[in-house]
Amino acid sequence: MTLRDYAIRYGFIVLLVGLIAYFAIAADGFASPQSAVFIFQSVAITGVLALGVTATLVVGGFDLSIGSVATSAMMAASYAMVVLEQNAIVAVIACVVIGVVVGLINGWLIVYMRVPDLLATLGMMFLLLGLQRIPTEGRSIATGMTMPDGSVANGRFSEAFLALGRHRIDFFIPNLIPVSVVVLVVLAVLIWFFLEYTRFGRMMYAVGSNERAAELAGAPVKAYKIWAYVISGVFASIGGILLAARLGRGDIASGNNLLLDAVAAALIGYAVLGAAKPNAFGTAVGAVFVGVLLQGLTMMNAPYYTQDFVKGAVLVVALVFTFALSGRGKR
Repeated sequence: MTLRDYAIRYGFIVLLVGLIAYFAIAADGFASPQSAVFIFQSVAITGVLALGVTATLVVGGFDLSIGSVATSAMMAASYAMVVLEQNAIVAVIACVVIGVVVGLINGWLIVYMRVPDLLATLGMMFLLLGLQRIPTEGRSIATGMTMPDGSVANGRFSEAFLALGRHRIDFFIPNLIPVSVVVLVVLAVLIWFFLEYTRFGRMMYAVGSNERAAELAGAPVKAYKIWAYVISGVFASIGGILLAARLGRGDIASGNNLLLDAVAAALIGYAVLGAAKPNAFGTAVGAVFVGVLLQGLTMMNAPYYTQDFVKGAVLVVALVFTFALSGRGKR
């Protein structure tokens, strides 16, 4: 392997290690267990959404509605438990159903109505942004709030549900690993195995690589593409469940950056180990990178308005490693 090959394959991993080392030296407390917990918590939700985006990237699509699906699921879970006074199981089922329905609608619009994926999912994003605000007239959901009809919401989040976002597991030291991170790891392993080692996953890659060739080979291309958006919708709804469990309320503004962070993690995954393609392992590493970057910048008191700029710069560098250096972007 030449030096260029090493740069393409391991350059991003070196960049991640260097970033951790820099923040550990420059930011007081970055190397502490408390900082690790904050990074893990932020990585969990972003990573779950990014894995869903990865499924659509694999089939040559893209899902801009994941952030809205996550916030809609968060609001639905909050409404079910706080307003309707249902249990956690009902709330979780409602969230997953939302993800499935949105994924099916996105897939139907893209596959059968021939709406470009960016436009279809952008329209769904705006639709959900408005829809989630209608039941409460744009207000966040919390115990004791007054509803538009004058009634008072007396329901509460169950402890079992809140544990999904708040409970921490001992790992060498007490209370280090949040349960949400365990959920992320399980989902990452499942989607990685599914995409890399099952016939269904390999056919999804074939569809994304050359849709026409896959169709001529007899693959049900339309079904694969629709299922990719269903997977994305379900993963986004799981992210919304974790967000609701972490906050303990339905905060309509809490998901503002979910889309950008998840997309960044999924695209950064292209550069991990020189994959040059969407992949679950790279996406998980990308989510860790985004979490480390944001936590480090926050602890260094970097102005909030510079964080998106830094994320964008890092994303550009990652894509340069992937396409410009390797020459895989040439047609």
